[in-house]
Amino acid sequence: MEATPSIWQQAVAIWASGGWAMVALALDAFIIFYMGSAIFWRIRAKGYLYVTEGKMKTWVKDPAKGRGPVGKMIRFVMGATNLTEIAIRFDELNQTEIAPINRDLKVMQACVGIAPLLGLLGTVTGMLATFAALATGSGGDKTMGMVASGISEALITTETGLLIALPGLIFQYKLAREHAQYKAFLAHLQTVCSQRIYKENQPAKAA
Repeated sequence: MEATPSIWQQAVAIWASGGWAMVALALDAFIIFYMGSAIFWRIRAKGYLYVTEGKMKTWVKDPAKGRGPVGKMIRFVMGATNLTEIAIRFDELNQTEIAPINRDLKVMQACVGIAPLLGLLGTVTGMLATFAALATGSGGDKTMGMVASGISEALITTETGLLIALPGLIFQYKLAREHAQYKAFLAHLQTVCSQRIYKENQPAKAA
């Protein structure tokens, strides 16, 4: 228990020694993981993973039986009377279901790419501080302290940028797979609904 404050103090000291770039890195990390978590739970909240093939076809045949977000989507698209109208409704569905997630994933991807660049920027400013200390210092402990501070800033920001970017990249890959799976589900749902509408529009065979 006594070691906890010491570890915390060391973490704060290391963070502070990284300079102003650490603030930008912290904001970037917050955006990455906040948006990533929001995207993940937004996709999972659709409940499509729990809709079996049989259940989907039952709901398409009788939309009133549909439950949850998927049931709501089926009731919306099955209000169409022909294939052209159902295609339009699925286009609208894609605009509301897929497009916002695409946008957020692009923002997250940009933030992941920015993280190592912010770390590199901190490295440059740290090295500039180091060279400035060497150029203006007269030697002694004060100059060495300034040099050590500049080198510390350069290394810490680089490491922090990589520590943010690597898990962010893995998280982004996981979300991209979830998103692709959801898009595939919607594409399959469109096929099932279109087949149902097609059958309903076929003229009844004479007895």
